[in-house]
Amino acid sequence: MAAEVTMLRPGTVPVIAIDGPSGSGKGTIARSVATQLGFKLLDSGALYRAVALASLNTRTAVEDKRALAVLALTAPIDFCRNEAGSECVLLGGQDISQQLRREEVGDRASRIATHGEVRDALLERQRRWRQAPGLVADGRDMGTVVFPDAVVKIFLTASAEIRAERRYKQLLEKGMSANIRSLLADIQERDTRDYNREIAPLKAAVGAINLDSTHETIDQVVSKVLDLARNKL
Repeated sequence: MAAEVTMLRPGTVPVIAIDGPSGSGKGTIARSVATQLGFKLLDSGALYRAVALASLNTRTAVEDKRALAVLALTAPIDFCRNEAGSECVLLGGQDISQQLRREEVGDRASRIATHGEVRDALLERQRRWRQAPGLVADGRDMGTVVFPDAVVKIFLTASAEIRAERRYKQLLEKGMSANIRSLLADIQERDTRDYNREIAPLKAAVGAINLDSTHETIDQVVSKVLDLARNKL
């Protein structure tokens, strides 16, 4: 799809939006692009996962939209860097980065993301990450809803099988147990839910560049995104 030229008002902080399904590599790519450009980074999926974990900790039902929205507004979620320089997520001052990788948390995050009340509650919270000199934001509705004026919009995909394999290797590297068949089934279920939800369904934004990472390395995709960004910035 051809890129649509996005004009920013003078003084507006530029945003690079990277959307795509679970396991497509958008988080890793967004992190690398942000580092190389010196931009801020927004991992919107981590926000939804943090709210999901908070709802598990407080035993809030996944169907209780109002209570979940309150959690999304008030949960003490922060992002930081640990002593090794890696990004971490805090909930009430506790590092929950590893807990967010649990499949139970990811599945619940996908479920609560279907609630408009939760999405509305997190909208302004996400937009506050837009700070100079620029922002790289990854998620599922960054280019369509959260930052529709992003100067570069990427829709990153990969086959479900490759995404399951990547997630499997990632979990094993973190010392966590995993079953690749159940991971594939989970990814396919999440895809169905994300693509077909009534509110902010997963789709390529108008003017987005579609990139398929099935047969490409992370470095190859990062290079393409950087080339697109530097042509617009």
